[in-house]
Amino acid sequence: MCGISGIFYFENQREAEINILMEMTRILTHRGPDDEGYFVKNNIGLGQRRLSIIDLQGGKQPVHNEDKSVWVVFNGEIFNYIELGEDLRKRGHHFYTQSDTEVIVHAYEEYGEGFLQHLNGQFAIALWDDKNKSLLLARDRVGIRPLFYSNLDNKTFLFASEIKSIFKYPESPREIDPRGVE
Repeated sequence: MCGISGIFYFENQREAEINILMEMTRILTHRGPDDEGYFVKNNIGLGQRRLSIIDLQGGKQPVHNEDKSVWVVFNGEIFNYIELGEDLRKRGHHFYTQSDTEVIVHAYEEYGEGFLQHLNGQFAIALWDDKNKSLLLARDRVGIRPLFYSNLDNKTFLFASEIKSIFKYPESPREIDPRGVE
């Protein structure tokens, strides 16, 4: 299964809190009992719980590119990762794992936001591009892998594989928005 979570502050000067991110991620332990990983830099924090299936030793997430300017956490499986990885290697990309996760990073480098058109699988992805200071979230076309998010007053953006992870954020509202049930 696996599970992902994250915090993004729109204000660059606000630091993502590792302790809150860890709480948001650890509540997903049942989705990924084998490992956990974090990336926190300035106003962005990515967390991941892992169920080890592919590249048991080297597939720890978050995964990054060669210069550590692109980071990804993901839940799911990329079915065509072997073929896509071979093509990306021919195009000059260097891999440090055998995981399907790393294919996402290099496909993004190669194709930009169009990389999703090259992925065949079921997935929820959170990708941080440090050069462009942008966060990209994506789900597979059918929506097999869950991805919940909350935008708190255009100041704090939260996301996770399960809503209860978002509720671990101290200021996350728990009341129903009546506009959502009309």
